[in-house]
Amino acid sequence: MDSRSGTPLARPADENAAARAASLREAVAGTGFRSVDWVDETGSTNRDLMEQANADRDDPSGAGRQAAVLVTDHQTAGRGTKGRTWFDPPGGSLLLSVRLFPQVAPAELHRFTMALSVAAADACAEVAAVEVGLKWPNDLFAGDRKLAGVLAESSVRGGAVDALVIGIGMNVNWPAELPEDLGELAVALNHLAGHDVDRVALAASLVCCLDRELVGLAAGGGEADLLDRYRRRSATLGRRVRVELPDGPLFGEALDVTDEGLLVVEIDGVRHRFAAADVTHLRLG
Repeated sequence: MDSRSGTPLARPADENAAARAASLREAVAGTGFRSVDWVDETGSTNRDLMEQANADRDDPSGAGRQAAVLVTDHQTAGRGTKGRTWFDPPGGSLLLSVRLFPQVAPAELHRFTMALSVAAADACAEVAAVEVGLKWPNDLFAGDRKLAGVLAESSVRGGAVDALVIGIGMNVNWPAELPEDLGELAVALNHLAGHDVDRVALAASLVCCLDRELVGLAAGGGEADLLDRYRRRSATLGRRVRVELPDGPLFGEALDVTDEGLLVVEIDGVRHRFAAADVTHLRLG
């Protein structure tokens, strides 16, 4: 779907990456993203966008300093959080990165990863009629199975953010039968929707939803609205969780996410705030 008009994107089923790029550019033409591309294969979309931003920092044309979207059908060096690898059947996932120049302090970057996660959840609802939850800090989950992971990387100069790249890897059209160990941990959007999902329509909806969030943040006062939408979609709040720390795990109930993006967990009657930690949802019963 073209998220601006709600009409189907007309494309041949066997189109190549160049055709998908053209369709995506047309669908997001009204957004603030001036550079939009879709390629067959690359090492890492995050790395590509950040390397271009760094290389073009002093380029007077400003080509590499534009808000950008890069999508690929397959990554050969995709990474998750903490350097984990990301399972990526060619053509079965939405592998998308955006590059931004938000001109904020590093402590404010969580707003932008939060915005992308909320936008991705909205896109799942809009394109596939599937409601998903957000596992703190930024992953998309359906029940206890992971649908998408988000990874942000930034370049900082003089104490301020020089460039920000946020990537998402979403399982979209996967085989019905998965290896047992993977099937217990992961799920794809087509499994939840009951049919294959148009990846270009999904990408277009995600970018348009993200653009709307970014406009709200830039206008001022949008942080509270974004945090409210994030909390409403949270799959972590209200859950018993295990928080992995260097000294060992802690167990408690996730109560809130602060304005700074910290997770508030009540452990033995005491509320603790976590800026970064591996958090596991504990099964009920």
